[in-house]
Amino acid sequence: MTPDTPEFWAQSAQQFQQSLSDGWSKAFEAFQNMDMGAIAPRLGAAASAPEIHFAPEKLQALQQQYLEEAAKLWTQGFQGKPPVADKRFAAQAWSENPVAAFSAAAYLLNTRTLMGLADAVQTDAKTRARIRFAVEQLTAAAAPSNFMVFNADAQKKAIETKGESVARGLTNLIHDMRQGHVSMTDESIFEVGKNVATTEGAVVFENELFQLIEYKPLTAKVYEKPFLLVPPCINKFYILDLQPENSLIRYAVSQGQRTFVISWRNPDASLANKTWDNYVEDAVIKAIAVTQEISGAKSINTLGFCVGGTLLGCALAVLAARGEKPASSATFLTSFLDFSDTGVLDVFIDESFVNYREKEMGKGGLMKGNDLASTFSFLRPNDLVWNYVVGNYLKGETPPAFDLLYWNSDCTNLPGPFYAWYLRNTYLENRLVKPGTATVCGVKIDLRTLDMPVYIYGSREDHIVPIGGAYASTRALTGKRRFVMGASGHIAGVINPPSAKKRSHWTREDGNFPKTHAEWLAGATEHPGSWWTDWSTWLKSHAGKQVAAPKTYGKGKYKSIEPAPGRYVKVKA
Repeated sequence: MTPDTPEFWAQSAQQFQQSLSDGWSKAFEAFQNMDMGAIAPRLGAAASAPEIHFAPEKLQALQQQYLEEAAKLWTQGFQGKPPVADKRFAAQAWSENPVAAFSAAAYLLNTRTLMGLADAVQTDAKTRARIRFAVEQLTAAAAPSNFMVFNADAQKKAIETKGESVARGLTNLIHDMRQGHVSMTDESIFEVGKNVATTEGAVVFENELFQLIEYKPLTAKVYEKPFLLVPPCINKFYILDLQPENSLIRYAVSQGQRTFVISWRNPDASLANKTWDNYVEDAVIKAIAVTQEISGAKSINTLGFCVGGTLLGCALAVLAARGEKPASSATFLTSFLDFSDTGVLDVFIDESFVNYREKEMGKGGLMKGNDLASTFSFLRPNDLVWNYVVGNYLKGETPPAFDLLYWNSDCTNLPGPFYAWYLRNTYLENRLVKPGTATVCGVKIDLRTLDMPVYIYGSREDHIVPIGGAYASTRALTGKRRFVMGASGHIAGVINPPSAKKRSHWTREDGNFPKTHAEWLAGATEHPGSWWTDWSTWLKSHAGKQVAAPKTYGKGKYKSIEPAPGRYVKVKA
């Protein structure tokens, strides 16, 4: 008896009716029996499991909706092709196989129901968010597309290739097990310094934490105030210098900016005791000083990206407390200064989790790069985890070459004391925006002293620095501010060169900064294409006059040590 015959569906009807009658009760029972005590430590929650209660009216409405949709699904299944609107099940093989199509539609219904149950839990917002996050992880892992026995598309490919796709999948699995992470791209295609991070320059200073790269001018004249970029130390700097056509560094150089960039060292055991203060004092502040000395400029323009922006803000606040104001301007790209809105990452943070990390590595140790990368990937499990599991292992595909995903897989470690300080003082206690509360490099800092012009950029779909979190910097700083929102996410929104003619950005010219981002957006104007041109025009207005471009790297005691991108960036975690 085959699935395309009426007899098959008639025989299955009784089984479905039984599953429909008890499906709801099983889902409800699963929630009541959910082992939050086991899930909580993973999320950073307290060890005790919360008692789960549901809003009766929400529960009743959800139950009625489930029964109606299940009945409708059965009717559609009997007709042969239940509609499935999800890219995991978009391949033709799913719709051609009635059983596969039905299983996909049933899975999506059950997932919606479980997520609805999560939303109906009567508890505080943070616990509800944790439950929702746990359910999202479990349902993403349980998708029928993740298993060969249920994946109609993978089965079809195995038949068409006479088993070759299965063999390739096993080869891919063994390869990824050896390298320690799931391949998101064909990593054999890329090499740092060869076809990524290729903008010409030289390392002009180095210490145990970072190398400072000066880039060769691409214009006959440059602006007199040099430009220093502080990338995130949680990743490698060449996200800003992937290919020539999408390199923000090369773009800045081509606009006449005399450009310097920090290249962080990938920490090993020798740096296991380094602190947040070390990174601020011995890296960011030192890089500012060296840039001033090489250029001869008293003031410079600065940029911080992601965690680099937080480090830059702290460094400039420390210098201000010492009576120094070296920055003519500051750009903050998808950065937190105010950690009151941290989005989904908040599910990991509470006192018990931070205290655990402090005891584990607060006095020394390393936060492994693979662990950090895994955490960020599971913030978007379907796009950044299971998508590659299916493609690599079930279908035996080699993921296409993609420079951004190569960078994403090139992870970095963090010193334990640095990481522990960061968790407590930012995500947990949000001390940076409380004047005089956070002590950095021996001084109490106050971000209100950062009165230089600032350019603040946030990405609309950013899941790491939510747009509201990026916008919050407009309230933390007191200088002349410009806020710009771009489309897409944390990385794709930033790395959006004008030549691509993709996406949009939003600006507001009335100089008003309402309390919320939503209010700001209501008065903003959308512009097609990249935000880079808007930023470049703004940066030039703070860069001073143009002077002859330097003919050599460095100056005085700061000599060329080695060609860019240097050796630090090539060290693997």
